[in-house]
Amino acid sequence: MNQDQIITELQFKAIRSSGPGGQHANKVSSKVELSFELNTSNGLTEREKKRIQLKLDNKLTKDGVLILQCDESRSQHKNKQLVIKRFFKLLEKSLIVPKPRKKSKPTRSSIEKRLKGKKIASLKKLNRGKPEF
Repeated sequence: MNQDQIITELQFKAIRSSGPGGQHANKVSSKVELSFELNTSNGLTEREKKRIQLKLDNKLTKDGVLILQCDESRSQHKNKQLVIKRFFKLLEKSLIVPKPRKKSKPTRSSIEKRLKGKKIASLKKLNRGKPEF
């Protein structure tokens, strides 16, 4: 993943934000929307693109565009920094390959413990029945 290359491929749009700001909020576009076209990116390898496509499928549009928004701050510049940071965290998290699970065999003591518990439970239920004279 080439971060410098990816930063040049990001597209930003400033939108009017809801939230704090009083009368000034109606005049200023402080909310920042980041869009990134995954399929046309040169900063990612094909393998990385497939991995991201798989992991972030529910966050991507039909065209393969990832859209993130940030309106936490009243400053457009700060919102832009926050959304870029969030974007790279999301990419790094989606590129992590989980370790394959190794099958394990239950220990002898755990098997004996389970069987002993089953025996006790069956005796308990057997004693609940009507007594035979």
